[in-house]
Amino acid sequence: MKKNKKIALVQLVSLFILLVALSGCGVRSISDSGYRAEHGGNARASNPFYNGELSELAVLGIDPGVAASQEEINRSLAGRQKLVLPKGASLMLVQSGALMPDEEMLRDLEQYYAVAAFSGVPTGREGGNYATALRLAAAKGGCDTIMVYWGALETAQKSKGTKALSWLPLVGGMIPDEAQEMRIRLKVAFIDVKTGQWEAFSPRPFQGTAVSARYSREVADQGQVAGLKASAYADAVDTMVKKYAK
Repeated sequence: MKKNKKIALVQLVSLFILLVALSGCGVRSISDSGYRAEHGGNARASNPFYNGELSELAVLGIDPGVAASQEEINRSLAGRQKLVLPKGASLMLVQSGALMPDEEMLRDLEQYYAVAAFSGVPTGREGGNYATALRLAAAKGGCDTIMVYWGALETAQKSKGTKALSWLPLVGGMIPDEAQEMRIRLKVAFIDVKTGQWEAFSPRPFQGTAVSARYSREVADQGQVAGLKASAYADAVDTMVKKYAK
C-alpha cells in the first residue's frame, strides 16, 4: 500500500511540474500576433478579423475522403515539372488567417516579383472546390503562381532573480524580472495556377530573447514579434529566390 501511495505521489508531483512548465509557454499565429497578457496564450484574439487558419488540404486541393488510384499517383509523378519562379513573375500572396499579408513579407517579395495580395481569412465553407476557386481567382488576376504561408510564434517565459522585488508597487514594476524566449516557424506552399501542381518548403526558424519589467511586457513582446517576423520573412524570400528564381 505504501509503495502504491509513493508511486501515486511521484506521478502527482511529475504532473504538477509539467503543468508549471507548460504554464509559461504559448503558441500564437503570425496572423494573430498581438500581446497575450496571460501566459499560455489563453487571452482572446488580438486581431478582430482572425478566424483561424486555412486548411492545408483545402488550399492544396487534397480530399482525404476520395480514394486515389495507383495510376493517378503514377501519372502525377510522371507529369511533374520543376517549379520555377522567375524574377518579375506575377504572384498571388496569401497569409493564412490574415485579411492582408504582413507588410514586411509584401515589401520583401516586391523586390523580386509583381505581388497581388489576397485574403487568407477562412470562411468555414472551404471544401474540395476551394483550391480550384483560389486558382481561378489568381488566373483572373493575371497571376501564374499562388504563394500561401502559415506561421507560428512559440513563447516561453522565465522568471529572473529580481522577480522577488516585484512586490514594490512602483519600483518593482520597472525592474526587469522576466525573460521571454520566442521562436517563429514558417511553412510556405507554392501552387501552379495552370496545373494545380504544388511544392512546399519550411524556412529555418528564428529565435530570440527579450527581458522586460511588469509595465513594459507588451512593448517588449511586440518588439520581439516584429523583429522575428522581419528576420524570418527576409530569410524565407531569400531562400525562395535562390531555390526557384531563374
